[in-house]
Amino acid sequence: MTDKLKRLTPATLTLDGQTYSLPTYQGVEGEKAIDITKLRSQTGYITLDDGYGNTGACESAITYIDGEKGILRYRGYPIEELAENSRFTDVAYLLLHGELPNIDQLTQFSTQLNESSIIHEDMHHFFNGFPRGSHPMGILATMVASLSTFYPVPDQLDTATEIQIVANLISQVRTIAAFSYKKSIGEPLVYPSYKLKYVRNFLTMMFASPVRDYQLDDDIVRAIDMFLILHADHEQNCSTSSVRTAGSSLANVYAVASSGIAALWGPRHGGANQEVISMLEQIHAEGGDGTEFINQAKDKNSSSRLMGFGHRVYKNFDPRALVLKKHCDKLLNKPGMNDPLFDIARRLEEIALNDDYFISRKLYPNVDFYSGLILRAAGIPTNMFTVLFAMGRMPGWLAHWREMIHGETVTIYRPRQIYVGEPLRHYKNTIPR
Repeated sequence: MTDKLKRLTPATLTLDGQTYSLPTYQGVEGEKAIDITKLRSQTGYITLDDGYGNTGACESAITYIDGEKGILRYRGYPIEELAENSRFTDVAYLLLHGELPNIDQLTQFSTQLNESSIIHEDMHHFFNGFPRGSHPMGILATMVASLSTFYPVPDQLDTATEIQIVANLISQVRTIAAFSYKKSIGEPLVYPSYKLKYVRNFLTMMFASPVRDYQLDDDIVRAIDMFLILHADHEQNCSTSSVRTAGSSLANVYAVASSGIAALWGPRHGGANQEVISMLEQIHAEGGDGTEFINQAKDKNSSSRLMGFGHRVYKNFDPRALVLKKHCDKLLNKPGMNDPLFDIARRLEEIALNDDYFISRKLYPNVDFYSGLILRAAGIPTNMFTVLFAMGRMPGWLAHWREMIHGETVTIYRPRQIYVGEPLRHYKNTIPR
């Protein structure tokens, strides 16, 4: 236990007529925990917590969330302040190093990211091996894992090598993402440019072509940068827990990052904003404006689900959604943004923010609702939504990996289970041999 945990009065647990004392602690923001590390060895019992919703698997100094109050902070900084004043590279540095960079540190970090953006030329052959139309997330997970064969990780990491590997992943995931898209549409690859910053570089690699110039739009650049900031970390979510689980085996960091990408791919996690667009497309195909779909979503006997509203963690409002809404509105009000899905989305938002059914249940638009609209307005194809999520989350994954491997001990993750299968039975030979 770190010295930042405050020891509280122990809890007592009575089992089978015997009483046990369990240590209790309080974190810096008031969260309280019962330490059950020795529960099984002392009592023979384990805890049963499906989905780990009440289990603290680690101590972490990276991100703090209070779902009831709608609070999200990176390294102590409110997400609203970071979104207003920082850029993605600033936030990536903060997550990794614990402090915001000064101008010299940011320049050095940005230079290192740029210098690390090119992937080994032989890796291009891998892209040719994927069938046309392959999902970019499948390509991304495969290519990130394969980086370990081109950039081997030594058994003993010195600080300089570790920082270089981190820069490789944050920068190369962007290059692989753009290359994955180009591969999926059969266009030639566009290499990263040393002259462009992180988001501008990515958008250029995505949309530039030998026969077509791509004009960068400052509002789109800022909105994408904001998207990446707001997705940079979110405490012990599914993909981050996967990263910590894989990392606890001391697997190489490229494999660890690939495990996070694989977990993120699921529609219940990183694919949620893609589900929002699918919902809007369904409403449009059925000729509605969202009103009837809302009515169906309120009917408990209907299979219709309103995607992009409410959140498992945030029981009041999603602070990231409040930040993104401003940028979403700005983009959708730009000249030329004529898309019937945007009209349907605004109708859904209007109804949900004024309907007692949603207000009473605190089903407000979440970050996935607005991020899906922003990415569509920026011209990002739907199958690339989760890829951009992975780009944004990479600094968070790496921050958690570094925090874990530099901890006092690295304990391999190994949850217990309650067995509910057949009891002991003995083999009977019923087949003639």
